[in-house]
Amino acid sequence: MKELSLHILDIVQNSVRAGAKNIGLTITEDLKEDWLTIVIDDDGCGIPEEKMADITNPFVTSRKTRKVGLGLSLFKSAAETCDGRFEITSKVDVGTRVTAVFRWSHIDREPLGSMPDTVVTLLMSIGDAELLYKHIYNGRCFEFDTREIKEILGDDGTMLNDPEILNWIRGYVEEGLAEIVEEDHEEIS
Repeated sequence: MKELSLHILDIVQNSVRAGAKNIGLTITEDLKEDWLTIVIDDDGCGIPEEKMADITNPFVTSRKTRKVGLGLSLFKSAAETCDGRFEITSKVDVGTRVTAVFRWSHIDREPLGSMPDTVVTLLMSIGDAELLYKHIYNGRCFEFDTREIKEILGDDGTMLNDPEILNWIRGYVEEGLAEIVEEDHEEIS
């Protein structure tokens, strides 16, 4: 995969297939410590303990449509190639947490990709699940929570797939991310 956001989309799709109703995505960029951390949490069905040992093996998958599952193994490889680490914790009937840590400045680190576009794509694909996206950049935080958006819209979630609403959300996420990054550039000036 060319961007980390594509890994995020893949892992969140795993969460949806696992029946998750709440999905958390936290991205932390700490340039002072030189780390990029991506954490994806869900409250899906979880992974049985006997499957955890082989969970990143690309030739072990629970999918019936194909016999190869590359998503987790590629994400793990991407992190470990960049002096980082990869971890999955899971409990049946509780949920799963995927954590990938990357050396931020590593020459081989894939770019993060467009998070506004990623959020919009996630909203179009997660059904009635809730998404809490937090992006922390050098200690400053932007949050996007579908529950808050639904409350503002007075909606049960059906409007989140409306093209005008999705366009507004893309702009909202763009502005929020620009604000937390912009403050850093002002401090440097």
